[in-house]
Amino acid sequence: MSENLDKSHRNKAGESKPSDSEQGLGGTLERSDEALQKEVKSDAPSPQRVGRPHSSPPRLVTVEELLETAKGVTNMALAHEIVVNGDFRINTVELAEGSLEKRVKEIVHKAFWDCLSVQLSEDPPTYDHAIKLVGEIKETLLSFLLPGHTRLRNQITEVLDLELIKQEAENGALDISKLAEFIIGMMGTLCAPARDEEVKKLKDIKEIVPLFRAIFSVLDLMKVDMANFAITSIRPHLMQQSVEYERKKFQEVLEKQPNSLDFVTQWLEEASNDLLTQKYKHALPAGGGAAGSGDAPVLTPLSVQNYAYLKLLKWDHFRRPFPETLLMDQARFQELQLQLEQLAVLGAVLLVTFSTAAPGISGQAGFAEKLKMTVKILLMDMHLPSFHLEDALTSIGEKVCLEVRSCLCGSSPFSSNKETVLKGQVQALASPDDPIRRIVESRILTFLETYLASSHQKLLPTVPGGLGPIQKELEEIAVKFVRLVNYNKMVFCPYYDTILSKLLLRP
Repeated sequence: MSENLDKSHRNKAGESKPSDSEQGLGGTLERSDEALQKEVKSDAPSPQRVGRPHSSPPRLVTVEELLETAKGVTNMALAHEIVVNGDFRINTVELAEGSLEKRVKEIVHKAFWDCLSVQLSEDPPTYDHAIKLVGEIKETLLSFLLPGHTRLRNQITEVLDLELIKQEAENGALDISKLAEFIIGMMGTLCAPARDEEVKKLKDIKEIVPLFRAIFSVLDLMKVDMANFAITSIRPHLMQQSVEYERKKFQEVLEKQPNSLDFVTQWLEEASNDLLTQKYKHALPAGGGAAGSGDAPVLTPLSVQNYAYLKLLKWDHFRRPFPETLLMDQARFQELQLQLEQLAVLGAVLLVTFSTAAPGISGQAGFAEKLKMTVKILLMDMHLPSFHLEDALTSIGEKVCLEVRSCLCGSSPFSSNKETVLKGQVQALASPDDPIRRIVESRILTFLETYLASSHQKLLPTVPGGLGPIQKELEEIAVKFVRLVNYNKMVFCPYYDTILSKLLLRP
């Protein structure tokens, strides 16, 4: 199925129909790796546009409805990000140097702290601003406490009693330095270990105004730390709630924008049609006549969904709109797609090298891993627009031959004829239609398809032949892909089932 997915993508992206040799690619997959390296073919591309689905009738909406919808989408995206992205963190906002926002912030802050400085410099000092700051600090410290921190809560409430502080200020008995010392000590008790150094530096600041500024700066960092701690703590409990929340929010969007499933419908319909075409071909006897039983191929919603997800790994993100239910993960699917493209080229380079250089060279201690790391480094920037695969493969061919000569030194010689052949095969991988590259891509998709179909099992499926050197990288991508797909199914499967029930029942 995966090789047909690759062909389907190429045809939709603007390539000519496959030749007879390409139609035999499925049989080629059964051959040995050595035989695969000798097969050569090419296709002539021809541009072709992809149609867009017909939208539902437009409906007039108010600005308030649009704002409400946008807010719902934002909240849904945030909940999704927290659950799906294990590395999700809240970071402090850094305004651009020289920006209007940064200048305005600096001016306002300077005016505030200058006012505080003037009040404290009066004789007698005025503590109105200072007491307000102490009140804010008190609320912030209390917000860091857990329900069981009764003793600390009592300490903060007792020492930072604003009414008592006001009375002391009115009677000229307020010791602001003593309050600051207590605040710093409490911050040291409540802060994360990573903030110990910042809190310690506060003790070296003797002037009140700079000290309060520094205290608020560190408290802002502690707020971020506390938020990230809370996210990490609740993430395991968020999964089911997040599934229900995302589905509810999407339903609200769908009610306001009834055409919000148009591209999902097109995506599933294409997958269904592709699978039907493949099954009809496989059902035909060798002579090309009608199948003996006359029964039409039967598709299941699960098989169509799995195939549809695989199509996303061959998506044209610049020409085609992404399915609405997957928009929040589009960047992740795009990243997986780029990683798989790089992995396919890496796997093809290693395959032609081990097949052409000398028998058993891949089994020599450390050579395969060293060669893989070398090629990975040279392909590292493959996702950048400035990257030229042809030039990179020329360098890779030279480097591979150098490594092979070094490895074979003292044993079987690496002839100049073999070197020329190997460089030519590596250079040929620049073409997406190179047979070796396409077979590696097909086997990668076969592995992902098998894993997706058996994702309820704990063990990964067996890696197809020829992909052993890239097994680790392939399995890492497969785990990410299946996790992404399974979560999306949990949220949106009811919508997919409704669409597919109509598509699969059509005559």
